[in-house]
Amino acid sequence: MPKSTLSSTEIATLWETCKEKTFILRFLEHLIPNANDKHAEKIMNDLHKNLEIYVEKIKTIFKNEGSVCPQGFSSSDVNIKVPKLFDNGFDVMLLRAVKEMSMGLYTLNIGMSYRTDVINIYKDLTAITQACYHDCTQYLLEKGILARPPYIPMPNSNEYINDLHYLSGFNFFEKTRQMDSYELATIHHNLENNNIGMTLMYAFSQVAKEQEVKDYFHKGMELSSKILKESSKMLLDDNISPIITSIGNATNSKESPFSDKLMMYFNYMLTNLMLGANAFAFGFTLRNDLKIKSALTAKDVADYANEGTKIMIKHGWLEKPPQIS
Repeated sequence: MPKSTLSSTEIATLWETCKEKTFILRFLEHLIPNANDKHAEKIMNDLHKNLEIYVEKIKTIFKNEGSVCPQGFSSSDVNIKVPKLFDNGFDVMLLRAVKEMSMGLYTLNIGMSYRTDVINIYKDLTAITQACYHDCTQYLLEKGILARPPYIPMPNSNEYINDLHYLSGFNFFEKTRQMDSYELATIHHNLENNNIGMTLMYAFSQVAKEQEVKDYFHKGMELSSKILKESSKMLLDDNISPIITSIGNATNSKESPFSDKLMMYFNYMLTNLMLGANAFAFGFTLRNDLKIKSALTAKDVADYANEGTKIMIKHGWLEKPPQIS
């Protein structure tokens, strides 16, 4: 049976996937030569080899359909001759965050795919990404870089919510219930992401060439710091310790290994990951004060992301998706 023409959704998702993979390849090309840990180097090298194969597969599909391929990111967007920008350990932490982002995208993309060859690409990339994410997590735990979330007692009975008080959080005349395990999980995840984001924005603000971009990354660092303080306070107000260990640091290098275009794209992807995480938290959080705080955080992140999109458009760094007509 002959292959059907790519659908609009398949064109869109393959286009964005190809672009994102070229970004990750360029990112790894700075990390790999600067890794001084053989285990970390192997994790990154294996991923680079795998992704190169799938970028070529996607480009072949586009070519067979008579289409151009996205430009994405090339060797001009990375300089492998400059000193490393991230301490060892933080490089793997960043890669883990990137792979978390990729896992979410593949889930969405496979749900918009119909052709067997396209579905198989996302199935394969999902398996590669899950394996890499697992390797990064275990590496970071073994090195004592990644903190596990707080522990809670195991449940010993099944219960249903039978009181609307479970939803409350703004009644000053009643004691607010303690957050449940899912609410704790989303707040800890928020802490982890913004701890990474704050350090990454600091690194990028050191090396960005355009002053407008430097200022934007500095603003991102301040936003992550604000979210960290607010999230920590929510846990402390419930007598829960916000467990976050050192995730590693940026170096003091002032020479950029990446183009401003690549760094802005990285920020663009991470802020969208944070928006997705906040939307998920809002949807499944039941205590209304936590729900409102999640929505307010999402607004701050959305405003920041929108500002970044405008900067990318201004400088001609945001590649246009395939158009309908």
